[in-house]
Formats: sequence, structure tokens, C-alpha cells
Amino acid sequence: MTGARRYIGLDPGLRNTGWGVIEAENNNLRHIANGSVATDSSLETAQRLRQLHDGLAEVLARWSPTEAAVEETFVNRNARSTLQLGLARGVVLLAPALVGLSVFEYSPNKIKKSVVGAGHADKHQIDVMVRHLLPGCEPADMDATDALAVAICHVHHAALNRRTLVLQAAAV
Repeated sequence: MTGARRYIGLDPGLRNTGWGVIEAENNNLRHIANGSVATDSSLETAQRLRQLHDGLAEVLARWSPTEAAVEETFVNRNARSTLQLGLARGVVLLAPALVGLSVFEYSPNKIKKSVVGAGHADKHQIDVMVRHLLPGCEPADMDATDALAVAICHVHHAALNRRTLVLQAAAV
């Protein structure tokens, strides 16, 4: 695809952070790569966050996306889990920003609606649609599937996001 833009979708987690890289040109989507960055649960939190950052830095350097999209965090009943997810999410937002990428965020419902057409779709429906929208794609795991869904969602909203950034820059 000439003139294609490359996007990375990220599904944050301290145990596993899913990532998916796709290219888009006009209405055509193409799967490039996907996977997960895993951290060692026997390590202290700070070391796990460093593992996450280093893994994401490698992915970003290897696949050279032009923009990043991240799933927004949901609040969970377990305060410790919510805090750990928030810490991981901070690293996930920072890693692409450190290499100069614009980072966009989407709610889980917006992602599901963009990919499946319904804001309350289940994991199986998301997996089926990701595979349909990206022919030949074999996601590494559910975290990678979710990350690919984030990237697809971003493609659907990218033009509007870029116009908003231009307007905000002009207003300054």
C-alpha cells in the first residue's frame, strides 16, 4: 500500500499488554503484526514496568507506526488491580509519546462499536470481526486481538482526530 498510514493499537495490562500494527489506505486495512509484551510476575512492580516499557520500545522501533491508540482503563472492584492497570497504562501511554507519536484513547464501548457495531460485544464477536476485517490475521492471543481492535477503531476515527489536533494547534 503506497500512501498507507501505519497504526499501533495497545491493550494495557501489567501481566500482558497486547499490541497490534495495521496499515490503512482509504478504506483498505492490512494486518502487519501483533503480539503481547509479558512481564515477570515474580519481579517488583517497578521492574515489571521497565520490562513493559522496554518491550513496547522494541515493538515501536521495529514496526515504526505513525500513530498510537490505547484502550482506556475501566475501574474494577479490586483497588489493587485497578492501580496496577493504571500504572501499566501510564507506561503504555508514555512509550509511544517518547518516540514522538500522537497517542489517542478510546473507551472499550467505542472500540466494540467501531469493530462489531455494538458497544457491548463479547470477546468472541470481537475476534471474529478482527479476523474478518484483517484477512489472514492470526492474533497471538486475546490481548493482541483487543489491541488490533483498538487500531481498527482508531482508523475509523483518525481523520476526525487529526482535524481536531490541527484546530487545537491553530487556536494556540
